[in-house]
Amino acid sequence: MTAARAYSTYSQNNVQIESPEKLIEMLYEGILRFCSQAKKAIENNDIEKRVYWINRAIAIFSELIVSLDPDRGGEIAYYLEGLYAQQIKFLNECNINNDVKSLEIVMNVTKELLEAWREEISHEMA
Repeated sequence: MTAARAYSTYSQNNVQIESPEKLIEMLYEGILRFCSQAKKAIENNDIEKRVYWINRAIAIFSELIVSLDPDRGGEIAYYLEGLYAQQIKFLNECNINNDVKSLEIVMNVTKELLEAWREEISHEMA
């Protein structure tokens, strides 16, 4: 999925996106929402839904990796690429082992990313 396709998908769902910065925020929120759904599926022993929601979160992380621009982002882009890849690894471990602990790690990291992103955007706006 490319950034343009992600934008198109959200637009088709009647979600107003004000900027690319808002899209990144929405993607992080999507990861948290999908991980939360996966956690519920694990608690309900629903393998099909667990796999579905985890795969949705993995797709977002994959898109975030593809959208990184090392020429513009420098070291931060390389750091984020590794961090996102690690989250995909944790999500795959969760899927294989039905492991809530791995899922919670991803949720905590994503919450921190979202908070940092919001803080950065608010500084840019000020």
